[in-house]
Amino acid sequence: MMRKILLITAVIFFVVAQSSAQQSWSLEKCINHALENNLMLKMAETNIAGAELNLKQDKAARMPRLSASTNAGLQLGRTIDPTTNAFDNQTIGFNTFGLNASATLYNGNAINNSIKKSNLDLEAARLDGQKSSNDLALSVANAYLSILLADEQLRNTEKRLELSREQLAQTDKLIQAGSLPENNRLDFLSRIAQDEQLLIEAQNLLATSYLNIKQLLELEPGTPFDIAKPSVSVPVDDPDQYKLEEVYATALGLQPGVRAAELRIESAHLNESIAKAGLLPSVSVFGGLSANYSSISKDYANPDLSNATLVQGPSVPVIINGEDATVSQYQYEGIIYPEKPYFNQLSENFGQNIGINISIPIYSNGLNRINLQRARLNSINQEIGSLQTKNNLKADIQLSISNARSGKRSYQAALRSLEAAQAAYENAKKRFDLGSISTFEFSTARNTFDQAEVSLIRAKYQYIFFLKVVDFYLGKEIVLD
Repeated sequence: MMRKILLITAVIFFVVAQSSAQQSWSLEKCINHALENNLMLKMAETNIAGAELNLKQDKAARMPRLSASTNAGLQLGRTIDPTTNAFDNQTIGFNTFGLNASATLYNGNAINNSIKKSNLDLEAARLDGQKSSNDLALSVANAYLSILLADEQLRNTEKRLELSREQLAQTDKLIQAGSLPENNRLDFLSRIAQDEQLLIEAQNLLATSYLNIKQLLELEPGTPFDIAKPSVSVPVDDPDQYKLEEVYATALGLQPGVRAAELRIESAHLNESIAKAGLLPSVSVFGGLSANYSSISKDYANPDLSNATLVQGPSVPVIINGEDATVSQYQYEGIIYPEKPYFNQLSENFGQNIGINISIPIYSNGLNRINLQRARLNSINQEIGSLQTKNNLKADIQLSISNARSGKRSYQAALRSLEAAQAAYENAKKRFDLGSISTFEFSTARNTFDQAEVSLIRAKYQYIFFLKVVDFYLGKEIVLD
């Protein structure tokens, strides 16, 4: 029985361990998950799909337009028979069919320019999506580093709390030995309470950092999630060697936002050409087929004479060879003309038309010229926007290099401060253990050492992130070594 219990316990432990390992996310996995699930990127994908539809629509404008129509109804009262164009005062049933086609031959090259413009807009939309992906990856890396920072601060706080408890135990021994007064114990109890408060704050900071990255990854707050915690070392890159113009020149060729802004300038210029086409003549060809049916149409070529009678009409005096004579006209009465069959009518009334249409704009309430002016203003705005994008990029790079340089100095200063504080603390601890200094003096040295450790941790991760931002502008992959 005991073996079974041990076996089940081992299996459960293995499963839990495996589950925990599976939930440990590397930076690469976090970035890939964010790129696949982030809602802003999904919106960018729909923008790309919309641009593809616009291009498809503009290409289709080159094709002829074809439409078919039919109608059926009744004409009441005095109406025109559509098959004879004669007036008739009766109810007429009718049915017509039509097939019409048209094609644009020339419209100021607007169709070709629209296709070129849509191609540029599509490429710009794709670059916008790429820019959003890059920005998201940088945000995820920042959130990831924030977790590493918070986690290291938490472990440091736990270590300090454990150390405070050990020092309380040591103080109790010295008090019992008579080397220290009783009130020294109160100082360490106060120190432990402070460390416990700092521990809670560190735990809250870590929880907030995890919540931030979950939001970027579009994960529910309650989703089990943990990141891999690699041993992150400070890169060997020297930010003092960075040159603004070199980094900026590299970023200009790599950052998709810059290229997207340039494409929008080209698109705006094409939009001007499209607007100009509204001032030019357009030429199109058209053609059509038609057929119709009327319920009163008769077949006059095949009369029914079975009930017809030949009737002599009135005599008309005439002169034939100089002599008077009379002539009578005979005609059939009671002739019945059958209704012409439906399909026979459609065949006999089948018509075709073809032609060319030339449209010359003369006056359209100033709309065409206003459209052209708007297109020119849009071109100016896009040029300004492109310049602003480049200026912002240069300013961001300048700030990133400055941050990296100051981060380096802060990190080096934090290292020196920690070394000095650690030496002072170790010396104070030896003297305190011997009872040669007060609890206040020892606590002061301990506080200085603790603050130096926290400052170094913060300076380390800030410096790493600042370097990663510069790497981002240089087109390097965001990885943690």
